[in-house]
Amino acid sequence: MQYLTAGESHGIGLTAIIDGFPSGVHIDTGALDAQLRRRQLGYGRGGRMQIESDSAQILSGMFGSVTLGSPIALFIPNRNYEQWKEYTHPVTGDISQKALTAVRPGHADFVGMKKYAHPSAREVLERASARETAARVAIGALCRQLLSALGVHIGSHTVNIGGVAAKTDACSAVGLNERADADPVRCIDSAASQKMIQKIDACMSAGDTAGGISRIIVSGMPAGVGSYVQYNRKLDGILAAQLLSVQAVKSVSFGMGQAVADFLGSQVHDQMFLQGGNVTRKTNNAGGIEGGMSNGEDIVIDVAVKPIPTLMQGLCTVDAVTKEQTTATPERSDYCAVPAAGVVAENVTAYVLCDELLKVTGGDDFATIAKRVKELRARAKL
Repeated sequence: MQYLTAGESHGIGLTAIIDGFPSGVHIDTGALDAQLRRRQLGYGRGGRMQIESDSAQILSGMFGSVTLGSPIALFIPNRNYEQWKEYTHPVTGDISQKALTAVRPGHADFVGMKKYAHPSAREVLERASARETAARVAIGALCRQLLSALGVHIGSHTVNIGGVAAKTDACSAVGLNERADADPVRCIDSAASQKMIQKIDACMSAGDTAGGISRIIVSGMPAGVGSYVQYNRKLDGILAAQLLSVQAVKSVSFGMGQAVADFLGSQVHDQMFLQGGNVTRKTNNAGGIEGGMSNGEDIVIDVAVKPIPTLMQGLCTVDAVTKEQTTATPERSDYCAVPAAGVVAENVTAYVLCDELLKVTGGDDFATIAKRVKELRARAKL
């Protein structure tokens, strides 16, 4: 499969086209829109979330809610466009009236201006904005419906905000989002959640922002997806690349992650036992991926998100046009987007896993793919 997205933060809307999605998959558009609403969750979100009420319009690739195998086109309108159309209309808009030249440290502003020879950072930030992730969530929402029908489930929860770490035990993706989404910061450790909220409150008071870590868990992924035979077929490498392409993500790790450097091999590797004719493991330090392939255990991914680079207090910068020292101009933004980042990462993960699973199973229709997934599961048994 492959997909493209288009659209600016304050433009008419966001468009996404996915090609290679198999036929015969029934799509619940309500469930698709529910993923878009989940992206707007989280304590510490900015004013934009009060404006938008995202819903995807499916323009092609389906009849009667069943996929055809042809490209699926989605459109998500920007409600804020009505207030911006005199500036951002593709034909008649005059974006110079919204020029921004006091570039923000940590954002694409300055380098984007230089790369594309723009007179202002406005032309950069409109596309560099995390608003684009709404289109990626919509794509992932399609993919996770296919995965769910094949017995693969994806969830996430917040494990760190601003240095406040949650105490979490290993848990399945099944039912995880119901627990996480019920909490303001999507944390399943109630004591840590309260401290995270206090950290965000402190940021609000100071005009600052907070980053953190979301943990993505995938349950039910059959063993053997991905490959060790080439660098560009390793499942963890593909997942890392896609997740690192999400705005503000600075680190992606699997299982124990960086902690593997602190322990001996006897403490790190997941020992294997025979139980009832099947191989079992008592630990999952590898995070469900060995040798670039899913091993049948839960896939566990930690995604670290930097603090949003738009600060209400403003940071020291330079004006890219006047060449004067100044303070970065505040834009409407979030104080903390970690809870939403988990939802985005879930759906990016859904796209990657769906694409890689289809490469293994082949087939252009759901019935054929489901049969081959069943065979894949059977092959993993002794």
